[in-house]
Amino acid sequence: MKKLPVIALACITVVPAAVTGADIEAGREKASTCAACHGVDGNSANPQWPKLAGQHPQYIYKQLQDFKQGARADPIMSPQARSLSDQDMRDLAAYYAAQTTSLGTAGEEL
Repeated sequence: MKKLPVIALACITVVPAAVTGADIEAGREKASTCAACHGVDGNSANPQWPKLAGQHPQYIYKQLQDFKQGARADPIMSPQARSLSDQDMRDLAAYYAAQTTSLGTAGEEL
């Protein structure tokens, strides 16, 4: 039982660096470009593009950084990420993390 207060305190005081100062509403506005592939609320209808809704904000932030810096390469995402500022990435990560993931299904043949 002595560990519980320590763990709780750690959870409260540790703020993910990726979302510090993030603005969900600004992320919603910036996400209009992303909606063509990832869906309006981050729930892509096309299995070729990932659903971002409900994803951990640090993960989204890291992937955007990797696309921008060339650690990941994609003919669509790399140019998109290069135009984003660090604040844009934080805002987008916070917006998508706040969305609810819609469940999907795979075809029986898969």
